[in-house]
Amino acid sequence: MVEPASEPRRVLVVTHTGRDQAVEVAREAHRLLTDAGLVVRLLAEEAEALKLDPVEIADDPEKAAQDVELIIVLGGDGSILRAAELARPHATPVLGVNLGHVGFLAEAERDDLGRIVEVVVGRSYTVEERMTLAVDVWYDGERIFDTWALNEASVEKAAREKMLEVMVEVDGRPLSRWGCDGVVVATPTGSTAYAFSAGGPIVWPEVEAILLVPLSAHALFSRPIVVAPTSELSIELVAAWHGRGVLWCDGRRMVEVPPGARITVRRGKTPVRLARAHEASFTDRLVAKFDLPVLGWRGAAELNHRRNRSAQEET
Repeated sequence: MVEPASEPRRVLVVTHTGRDQAVEVAREAHRLLTDAGLVVRLLAEEAEALKLDPVEIADDPEKAAQDVELIIVLGGDGSILRAAELARPHATPVLGVNLGHVGFLAEAERDDLGRIVEVVVGRSYTVEERMTLAVDVWYDGERIFDTWALNEASVEKAAREKMLEVMVEVDGRPLSRWGCDGVVVATPTGSTAYAFSAGGPIVWPEVEAILLVPLSAHALFSRPIVVAPTSELSIELVAAWHGRGVLWCDGRRMVEVPPGARITVRRGKTPVRLARAHEASFTDRLVAKFDLPVLGWRGAAELNHRRNRSAQEET
């Protein structure tokens, strides 16, 4: 009796084809993956630019991550956020190879590509679930826009010369009214992105919380705050203020917000799954990404050495 052929393993590769380095790395990744027997799927517009063979072409972006075991992203955090849009509806893990600058969402650097492919082929990666935000815009009692974010939702002034006037609530209770450039609401994943640049705290990914960071607020109480993951934050554009605001989610999805509108942000029901090939702690990731000055510090290692030496001397 002939056994039925097993379903081929598929990997979706997403890259920034407008950059020469990304094209070069994509071609190398394609060669390594296909040599290992995996099927490489590409978005139609990227397949046209890369001209690789053999490939599977996804004409419908909404179904691109369907029936693939992993998305490999070759690029910076912007490319990873784009891949997250494809992956989230299908619960497909995303693994990033950094070709950008800091690349905090990425798991590896360009020189690590060969080992990353080995990890993918051997299925020796782990998967983390990162919380997301559900974002709604309400006006005159009707919801006029809804979306989500992995990193952050930011409400900002639409005109450079005008200040944004907002009223912020937490769980239906008023917190403060600010004249400001805007407000950032972030996840722990996004705490190292826009929220960090605005002066917010870094939050470890294992911590479940929602961050709120005012942007250049003209008020005595305008510090970043951290609330429970079960809380709902509301940002209302004061109706008496006649300018318009802009809502950005992950820097990718945008809508104009009129005076009197209310933006509500709460924990999203669907997380984004990130694949991890390293066992490095988040502390080590921070040190590496921000090039923090720890060279030569022995700390706990020196303390353990002294304890062991003392124990040996006592015996």
